[in-house]
Amino acid sequence: MNPPSTATPSVAQAPDTALDEGRYLAVLARDARFDGHFFTAVTSTGIYCRPVCAVRTPRRENCRFFVLAAQAENAGFRPCLRCRPELAPQALVWSVQDASGILVQQAVRLLDAPDLWPAPSAPGEGSATVARLAERLGVSDRHLRRIFEAALGVSPLQYLQTRRLLTAKQLLTDTPMPVTQVALASGFASVRRFNAAFSGHYGLNPTQLRRSGTTAGTQPTSTLRLAWRPPFDVPALLAFFERRQFHGVEWVLAEEATLRRTVRLPASCTGLPGETTGWFSARFDEARHQVLLQTSDSLYPVLPLVIRRVRAMLDLDADPAAINAVLHPHFPQGDGLRVPGAFDGFELAVRAVLGQQITVAAARTLGQRLVERLGEPIETPWPGLNRLFPTAATLAAADGDTLGQLGIVRQRQAAIVALARAVDGGTLALHAGADVASTTAALCALPGIGDWTAQYIAMRVLRWPDAFPAGDVALHKALGVQGHKNPARAAGEASQAWRPWRSYAVLRAWAAGTPAGAVPPVSSLSK
Repeated sequence: MNPPSTATPSVAQAPDTALDEGRYLAVLARDARFDGHFFTAVTSTGIYCRPVCAVRTPRRENCRFFVLAAQAENAGFRPCLRCRPELAPQALVWSVQDASGILVQQAVRLLDAPDLWPAPSAPGEGSATVARLAERLGVSDRHLRRIFEAALGVSPLQYLQTRRLLTAKQLLTDTPMPVTQVALASGFASVRRFNAAFSGHYGLNPTQLRRSGTTAGTQPTSTLRLAWRPPFDVPALLAFFERRQFHGVEWVLAEEATLRRTVRLPASCTGLPGETTGWFSARFDEARHQVLLQTSDSLYPVLPLVIRRVRAMLDLDADPAAINAVLHPHFPQGDGLRVPGAFDGFELAVRAVLGQQITVAAARTLGQRLVERLGEPIETPWPGLNRLFPTAATLAAADGDTLGQLGIVRQRQAAIVALARAVDGGTLALHAGADVASTTAALCALPGIGDWTAQYIAMRVLRWPDAFPAGDVALHKALGVQGHKNPARAAGEASQAWRPWRSYAVLRAWAAGTPAGAVPPVSSLSK
């Protein structure tokens, strides 16, 4: 079966018989590479499943295929309680299609983000969210609904409802959270509305679902399961984080394939009265293509947001088939590499500033001093994990003497303080899904921040797959263009063959040195 298409899904067209036959082959093989790319709805049972579902394979004539879970639910199917469609990786789509297609893609990404969901007390939560989404995208809500339904066959509100219900289903199955807390964390304004929506869609109330998801005498284990598509070079990802970890804030246990860290979520992104702090532990289960996520109880009210950020940090929604179709001829040894993200965008931006024109080890030393001097203590189950990264407000108020005593030079002091003030003042948002062009422009307008830093932040924080720090010295060396008169231009020209996956190409170039066939001849680069 060929890799899944990266085109914007559309149900307005007639079913593609050849494509559906290929999808059925993937179901027969339980091929994890296609997990999240489509769902199989079985007409004889009224259930829809992931391609990896372990139940007996249904007959071909009983199968219907949908690109989105919302499409399957809109057609009257219920999610499978065994394979659990809410665990499937998201099908992120990147392209340079027409404006309507790009707008739909942006809308889907934003509707998947819990920080766009309304505060628990907001009235008319669904319609209010769609209206805010349209305003954020710069279009009318009527226009958004029209192009969304034309492309996907469901309305934005139906898509949002499915996303919330599947999130609630995961929390009910995997955690001991009270139903009331699950309802509010999933974006519902009241338990009554949550119960009505849940029962109406799934044919059983939340308590019945929780009972059906556990065996006799057992309770939810507080371990959330987050799926990914293979191949995935887990050791390489963990090694990247380990080389950059700040003691007390992060802790990578490579032998246990585990990453642990402390976290802080400000009220501005949770809708709660104050900031939320805690910790998480993420262990990779490579045999099942899953991350097993455990968190502190303090993070339960914001678990959907934590899950979303962990998925972005570990790049669990990457589509290796689409990426490798472009990059494998240039980087044949990097098929399983992922772009490491960040749990906290501000923290990563400070790390990027500290890393300007110095080695990774030197930047880590400066960051460690910053954490020890200005970070706050926190209790976790592990004595070695005991600090929170400083807040934007703390660094915005830091003076030159304080930062200078840590060994941070004046130019970077100014950049850190300006960055912190922009984030603390709400004029700069650093998170996945933020507008790339406006955010990178805002970053470059700050003192001490140039294109390299902005592109690095776009790669790791904004999750932009086509970011390219053309001025990176290590990249020049890896591509063999350091001897050119204008190495940044040479690297930029070489990178055109890797669009729209240049962020992944950068990681592969860093990891592999000079890849065979990656750089055009010198004559073409010097034009």
